[in-house]
Amino acid sequence: MNSYPLVVSQDLVFRAKQTTLLSSASAINTAVSGLGELTEENVASALDAVDPGGVSRAIVTDRSGRVLYDTREVGSAAGYYVFYNELVQALRGYSNGYSVYQEGAFHSSAAQPVLYRNQIVGGVYVYEYDTQQAALLESLRRNLLTMSVAAAVLVLVLSMLFSRSITKRLVSLQSAIRGVREGAYNRRAVLSGHDEFAQIAGEFNDLVDRLQETEDARRQFVSDASHELKTPLAAIRLLTDSILQNENIDNGTALEFVSDIGQEAERLSRITEDLLRLTRLDSGIAETPARVEVAPVLDRAVRMLRPVAEEKGVSVQTDVDGDAAVIATAGELHQILYNLAENAIKYNRQGGFVRVSTQLGEEFTAILVEDGGIGIPEGDLDNVFKRFYRVDKARSRAAGGTGLGLSIVSDTVSRRGGTIRAERRAEGGTRFVVTLPCLEGEEGRP
Repeated sequence: MNSYPLVVSQDLVFRAKQTTLLSSASAINTAVSGLGELTEENVASALDAVDPGGVSRAIVTDRSGRVLYDTREVGSAAGYYVFYNELVQALRGYSNGYSVYQEGAFHSSAAQPVLYRNQIVGGVYVYEYDTQQAALLESLRRNLLTMSVAAAVLVLVLSMLFSRSITKRLVSLQSAIRGVREGAYNRRAVLSGHDEFAQIAGEFNDLVDRLQETEDARRQFVSDASHELKTPLAAIRLLTDSILQNENIDNGTALEFVSDIGQEAERLSRITEDLLRLTRLDSGIAETPARVEVAPVLDRAVRMLRPVAEEKGVSVQTDVDGDAAVIATAGELHQILYNLAENAIKYNRQGGFVRVSTQLGEEFTAILVEDGGIGIPEGDLDNVFKRFYRVDKARSRAAGGTGLGLSIVSDTVSRRGGTIRAERRAEGGTRFVVTLPCLEGEEGRP
């Protein structure tokens, strides 16, 4: 920015100087070109009425380079030979000029040959020493330098402020990241504005919120799992201590205690199996889905649950379309149907019913599991799919539930691109509605 205007201005002055000096040389050349032979007398006589155009010095020489006329009064070169480069070129027949800026002044010169009948009879040389335009150029240079320094200082100050602002925001974001890395999930990056840093901070805070939710869920899961495992273990320990501390226990009581220990061990095994299923679901490990017909899988689940239903006095009804199919694995579909039907049987009334039916759509198959049992309160319908959630904790444990069955069903259905919801029946009881894809996409994916 500082150099370009100076270079352009300097070039403009150079061209203007050359044009002006060549014009002055032409004026002198015109005055003496009619002389057949150049002498000091006739050249001086011819130039008496000629204005050289304000040049600092004008010289006229004969063809050999001897000075016939020189406007410099002090140190005149009249009678001497001069060999300025421009004049030598002129005596060879070339008009030329030269200009340079140095030491605070423009030094400019130009020369032309003097022709008489197309013969070179001499040369004209003009020179100009200009400090006024040099002073203007120097003033321009100083002004540009001042503005450049001011602009540089302004840019430096703004850059420092901008850098400090960026550094401060980065340090704030880095501090929040470090805190979260050390386990402080309550840390947040507080950055104002709408720039990229603020957007990154917003994304970071959303991520931390999700991490906080995941951590809270993990802690709650560990706490609930520990509690669920602790309950049967405490019962087993109490029963074994009762047997060991009672030396006179009769065989019947001992057998009853051992039977209770077996039941608690079986309950502990069910909790462990459900926890393993949830772990596999959370890890994303799943078999490749395929088209599975609903009817055969439902028949197997109903056969397995028939003794439990007869013991509770509950009738199990099925109304499944022969074309009903879903995209999943046979094991997953069995897990869904078995858990829903088992819950419907366990939390039913004496003489109640469980009905499993299907509805076919173009892309999804709906599976409905209804019962006429005790039902679920309206406020608990959205929570029944949470892990270890029980509507009635005492009744659930008495029925042998782990609080994980519906959570397993919900996670399995979601993983296969389906949905599940629970709703109250107007006639009493509960209805679970599961929708799963029934069309295969590329490579068997739903």
